[in-house]
Amino acid sequence: MENSYKASGVDIEAGEETVRKIKGLARSTFTKNVLSDIGLFGGFFELDLKEYKNPVLVSSVDGVGTKLKIAFAMDRHSTVGQDLVNHCVNDIAVCGAKPLYFLDYLAFGKLDSQVAEKIIEGFSLACKENGCALIGGETAEMPGIYADDEYDMSGTIVGIVEKSKIIDGKNIAKGDLLIGYPSNGLHTNGYSLARKVLLGKYSLDSRPEGLPGTLGDELLRVHKSYLRLISHLTANMSVKGFSHITGGGIIGNTMRIIPEGLSLKIQWDKWEIPQVFKLIQSTGNISDEEMRKVFNLGIGLVAVIKSDEKEKLLKLSGEINEHPLIIGSVH
Repeated sequence: MENSYKASGVDIEAGEETVRKIKGLARSTFTKNVLSDIGLFGGFFELDLKEYKNPVLVSSVDGVGTKLKIAFAMDRHSTVGQDLVNHCVNDIAVCGAKPLYFLDYLAFGKLDSQVAEKIIEGFSLACKENGCALIGGETAEMPGIYADDEYDMSGTIVGIVEKSKIIDGKNIAKGDLLIGYPSNGLHTNGYSLARKVLLGKYSLDSRPEGLPGTLGDELLRVHKSYLRLISHLTANMSVKGFSHITGGGIIGNTMRIIPEGLSLKIQWDKWEIPQVFKLIQSTGNISDEEMRKVFNLGIGLVAVIKSDEKEKLLKLSGEINEHPLIIGSVH
């Protein structure tokens, strides 16, 4: 039998068909700054610097992790694309940056153009919601690395911020307040532990007591974007620092912006831990310390402010229907 690339597991025609399908999705996110169409060797983005005196580009790259295993099992692929964009957007938004454009990388065991289209629908939806362009990406078929019905993904975001408006926590001081904003579930971290614990007892279509829907629905809740909230706060008041709560939990992530010599005092009884985290803890017999280290426990974003700015922040948050909680202070 004659050898070919397709016989080895890589279908170039399927890849080209996927590109044709997704071009319209990507174009729907384009801003006036995008100069190139999907398919060239690079994406071109023209910077408009009229509003900036000393602009700084901010970038971040991330993945979705083993949350993808839930998407495979449920054959539901549009939400993980939103997860990836929102996670990346949050990582630069907490620095004060406005997202400009996003690039994705998808690697399949065997390329399924319908699945790829669903994923990229998620990318494009989240890009439009966050005001950034899906400017390009790469789709690879890698038989022998991934199972035929599985894939992996990563994303890169590029944004911009005025140098004088970078938010890096350097002015955080003893006595500042920690303000927590609710998460929308696990977001994109802790899934290896959650899967090990929960899927040994429950099926994804089961309805454990206390959850509003199925376990699968709960575990695929979309990672929330905090860009609108951060933009609204920073446009109207001074925030000393923000932390995006991902792997490492509230303390691990917030300490990244706390100056040396200071510490955090978290008042863990100030909010109701969402049921999904209680379910994970009780089912797996997991300690409070481990839960706090792995999961966001219902707080997806922390803002650090001066204590006398509390009422202003609460008012601004209410204007966009956000419900913050005072969860601790800097010591």
